[in-house]
Amino acid sequence: MTERRSRIAVDMDDVIAHTIDRFAEIYRKNHQIELNEKILYGKEIREVLPPELKHTVSTYVNEPGFFRHITVMPGSQKVLRELTGRYDVYIVSAAMEFKNSLIDKFEWLQEHFPFIPWTNIIFCGHKIVDVDIIIDDRIRNFVGFGGRKLLYSSSHNMLVEGYERVNNWQEIADRLL
Repeated sequence: MTERRSRIAVDMDDVIAHTIDRFAEIYRKNHQIELNEKILYGKEIREVLPPELKHTVSTYVNEPGFFRHITVMPGSQKVLRELTGRYDVYIVSAAMEFKNSLIDKFEWLQEHFPFIPWTNIIFCGHKIVDVDIIIDDRIRNFVGFGGRKLLYSSSHNMLVEGYERVNNWQEIADRLL
């Protein structure tokens, strides 16, 4: 009987998919508002928008194609491919939250991470998964998880303390490979 390999759950938004850049692109184009890491430091996008635009965040994430046209986080493809040689890697995303994100996210993964089989893609609500390590930008996804938690730095979580933080995919490679 072969020994089970360690399992890693990897979030999509702002971990392998640069979702904040997608929002920045939309708000620059549609509203002439500049969103950058300095403005968003420790804040959610809604917190920095004028009151009359706060509702647009929900509008945009529910549009078909929003999650399909996000850039890949630098280094994530190379490091994830290397991780699959040592770990069972699962992409775990709360794709059920936004009505069109499921197909967008699946197609995006097929294009940018074709080496992750469909059997290792988990679209869910709560991230209750049987893994050893979780890489996520939202600490709410660590609740109840007993394994190793890697908090992927994103502008909204920069004031969060008390977690093992990784700032980029090279740091993940340095710690896990």
